[in-house]
Amino acid sequence: MDLSLKYGLNPHQHPARVTLPPESPLRVLNGMPGYVNIIDAMGAWQLARELKQATGVAGAASFKHASPAGAAIAADLGDTYLASQFLAAKAYSPGAAAYIRARGGDRMCSFGDAAAVSEVVDRSLANVLRREVSDLIIAPGYEPDALEVLRAKKGGGYLVLEIDPDFEPPAVEPRTLFGLQLEQPRNDAAITRQTFSNIVTDNRDLPDSALDTLIVATIALKYTQSNSVCVAYDGQVIGMGAGQQSRIHCTRLACDKADKWFLQQHPRTLDLPFREGLKRTEKTNIVDQYLLWDQLSDTEEARMLGDLEESPVPIPPEERRDYVSRFKGICLSSDAFIPFRDNIDRAARSNVCYVAQTGGSTADKGVTEAADEYGMVMAHTGLRLFLH
Repeated sequence: MDLSLKYGLNPHQHPARVTLPPESPLRVLNGMPGYVNIIDAMGAWQLARELKQATGVAGAASFKHASPAGAAIAADLGDTYLASQFLAAKAYSPGAAAYIRARGGDRMCSFGDAAAVSEVVDRSLANVLRREVSDLIIAPGYEPDALEVLRAKKGGGYLVLEIDPDFEPPAVEPRTLFGLQLEQPRNDAAITRQTFSNIVTDNRDLPDSALDTLIVATIALKYTQSNSVCVAYDGQVIGMGAGQQSRIHCTRLACDKADKWFLQQHPRTLDLPFREGLKRTEKTNIVDQYLLWDQLSDTEEARMLGDLEESPVPIPPEERRDYVSRFKGICLSSDAFIPFRDNIDRAARSNVCYVAQTGGSTADKGVTEAADEYGMVMAHTGLRLFLH
């Protein structure tokens, strides 16, 4: 069975199609998918599903360009966190809470995302999605009133996909590149608490909360373009460094994003005097600029200040470090071995306490010694999770 797509990766790559199994696990409930939509939807769904399988808690993913911008399991949403996301303080279902946390891991990169949740979509989640700039949702089912809300989104063009949660793909995955046919077993490696049992540092105190967060970070890496490093906190991805050729660049990117995620909740950020009438996406951009103020050009600074009622006070570097240091239990996971201690040094500046990496490098001894210097807990998983 073939499903026609709007076009391939680019509009000039037309026609395009996806071939579905005889008993298709996928149904299009609204809209017309494109090639990129299918790629992101499949990655996002697998990630959200595996989060639920590994933790027993509702999982969600926010995907962009074949990698997760964010991923999370459901948890309580505090007033400060909701304020940082420009959301009202009210009750949210587990599926909605998981998606809010997934999308909130990187609000900039989640703009126009492919959303996935492990749960049946209810009205609570549909109302969240209704306000967000999002391209599609994939889930195992939809309550009728939630589907009605989603079908009205984007003038009726919002893509709504339903997938059979019990569907398992064939064990072998083929791929064609420039006329060459490749085959390999699907990456069905299970990420569990046992994955992190080989602790190599002097500090071996790895609490359950950190284990769950390492599970979230490492499953997210499984569906992220390599090289990749993920920083996570409290069961939520808060910094993804994806697709870099050098691991230290992955680590810097992930940690920089994580620092910004925490600083979004800083009192000075929450008190930014936005000009009346700004959209949430515009406020998100202003927050991003405010936290990078010292890197802005004069033109960018003038534009940012023009969207505020008055000039705010920047957060000094020392105050930034002190604020991030208040958050305990920050985790970092790497999709392959950490080759040099510079990754650990950068992670320490972002108050990372727990590290998971493949291990097996000739530099393992020096990297472990660096982790010991900072009192970190580090586990060797013995599992490489490259994705290309």
